[in-house]
Amino acid sequence: MVDEEERLLQIANVGRIMKQILPARAKVSKEAKQTMQECATEFISFVTGEASDKCRKENRKTVNGDDICWALGALGFDDYADAIVRYLHKYRELERDKATLNKASCSRTSRDKDEEEEHSSEEKSDHQPHQQTQAPTPSART
Repeated sequence: MVDEEERLLQIANVGRIMKQILPARAKVSKEAKQTMQECATEFISFVTGEASDKCRKENRKTVNGDDICWALGALGFDDYADAIVRYLHKYRELERDKATLNKASCSRTSRDKDEEEEHSSEEKSDHQPHQQTQAPTPSART
């Protein structure tokens, strides 16, 4: 039974998802959570297996979001596939935007840091008293 429990989604997460759609005072029985836990786990396994078969036929080791979308469509879940494709495109767009912002932020931070260091070294040279260097006098050792 331990193997079965390990492959299932966490029941607390399943219950939390179920409660999100229900009215605030509604309760969900343990049996209902367990049933949904098994159904959701089976659905995920079914779709992932189909995507994995596609990857194996294409000599790829990694299942990606496009493979999951394809599998949903291939299994007849076209409505879900369409929704997931839209989500995946938005997700990728946001990730690209985030990467662009991070890159711009890093280059700006680096440029600002360089300017600060340059400014700081100029201030140091302006504020430090100029020392006159004298030639060392020969010591009177004999």
